[in-house]
Amino acid sequence: MSGARVQGSDRKAYLDWLRGVGVLVMIQGHVIDSWTTAADRNRDAYHWITFVGGIGGAPVFLFLAGVAVVLGAEARVRRGRTEAEAAALARRRGWQILGLAFLFRLQSWIISGGPARTLLKVDILNVMGLSMVAAALFLRAGGRRLRALLYAVAAVAIAMTTPLVRTWEGLAVLPDPVEAYLRPAAGAATFMLFPWAGFLLAGGAVAAWLDTKEPGRERRVILGVTSAGGALALGGYLASFLPAIYSQTSFWTSSPTFFFVRVGILMMLLGAAYAWHVRHGDPGVGATRRSPLRELGCASLFVYWIHVEMVYGVLSAPLHRRLPLEWAYAAFLLFSLLMFALVRLKNSSGQKAIRYVILAMRARLSIWPVRSSRLSL
Repeated sequence: MSGARVQGSDRKAYLDWLRGVGVLVMIQGHVIDSWTTAADRNRDAYHWITFVGGIGGAPVFLFLAGVAVVLGAEARVRRGRTEAEAAALARRRGWQILGLAFLFRLQSWIISGGPARTLLKVDILNVMGLSMVAAALFLRAGGRRLRALLYAVAAVAIAMTTPLVRTWEGLAVLPDPVEAYLRPAAGAATFMLFPWAGFLLAGGAVAAWLDTKEPGRERRVILGVTSAGGALALGGYLASFLPAIYSQTSFWTSSPTFFFVRVGILMMLLGAAYAWHVRHGDPGVGATRRSPLRELGCASLFVYWIHVEMVYGVLSAPLHRRLPLEWAYAAFLLFSLLMFALVRLKNSSGQKAIRYVILAMRARLSIWPVRSSRLSL
């Protein structure tokens, strides 16, 4: 999901392409999770699909949302906005995303029903919105290096304090809907600010170095980011074998080491996306030709909005936990084609609507002088 908007020539096509990969991984994870039989959930293939989703799904969207926050703000400054105005617009976009999170939950409740408490469920849009608001605070810090440092320190702080937040007894006094933003409340939650906000802030740290119009420098920056990502992933993996410094932690959920492994992989994926686009002649800034993955990436919020209810809601109830893994994977492929067709339809309808509006405005403007001249007589 694209959190902040990066318009026009400021879009980097390889970021959209990587977001499109995240869209496919997201759809794969949701379809396999919702439609696979209980018996097939113990298979190695199912666990690998879940593992890929845990790295290439939500972390990709949050990481790229952080990149978009910083790139979008810097693009607005180049177009004449002050840093304060750019930060305010980024902050407002974060509140909008948070509002969309509640609207999304309301839509799901109206369509599929369920207990009223699901209206307050914390999901990726809730985390993304609040994290964007927090990220906007650093946009007024002077200098690229200082901003990168602040984002990096904030991401590391969130990762390192996550095990402490998970076990802090003082949070138990909070209402469950509030506690759920910090740690799993009432034994159920997938997304919360700790550690998920750290992915968005890590994206902000990387983006502070990406904003350049010099292809040669951008290649060097991407190479540095990719190399640093490899070192970070390897360091996180090796650190996981060291004695734990926390009394209670889980590698797959709250461990800082797994967080650093995932951030490192995301940084390497950024380099892979850039290399793919350079190799295939769509390196990006301002490119108009879009690959299918890039189209999916540009419409990530739209795809998220419509597909979750289609996969988990009443529309697909007969398929829930009914398909063997192979059939579920075939269903994922067909469902992905359906999503791409809907994106194409949306884009085509939107372009037609824009053309109609432009033609109507031109027609209106063409008769205004005539009418005004008659009135003057």
